[in-house]
Amino acid sequence: MVKSPPIPVVCAVIERKGRVLIARRPAHKHLGLKWEFPGGKVEPGESAEAAIIREIQEELGCAIEIAYPLPPFAFDYGTVVIEMIPFVVHLAATSREPAVTEHSELAWASIEELSLYDLAPADLPVIASYRTASRDRAHSGSGVI
Repeated sequence: MVKSPPIPVVCAVIERKGRVLIARRPAHKHLGLKWEFPGGKVEPGESAEAAIIREIQEELGCAIEIAYPLPPFAFDYGTVVIEMIPFVVHLAATSREPAVTEHSELAWASIEELSLYDLAPADLPVIASYRTASRDRAHSGSGVI
């Protein structure tokens, strides 16, 4: 049996004032009621950068600016393998506030508070990568979190 290639999926770690935005999946969807970093599938012929901007506009009704990418990785859900492509982003200066459209709830949480939420399994490596990148950027002086 030939294994399908991983499905490219983008997610956004939206930073603001020491917190990140997470969204709760609707009960009727795959991984229902789990919390996640918002995002979605990359369309054929679309760049990951274009996909994350589009997905956040569609899902949250807001505009973002990409700060920097986090390392992509494969995650096996058993029935499907995804290639998670995470980005650290900020709301654009002219953006409206994120709104619930496709999710059931939104929350701003500190990185420490994320352990209190029931996160989707593929988002856990994103948190680890974000912690490392935040620490490295703070030590190198290349960015304030």
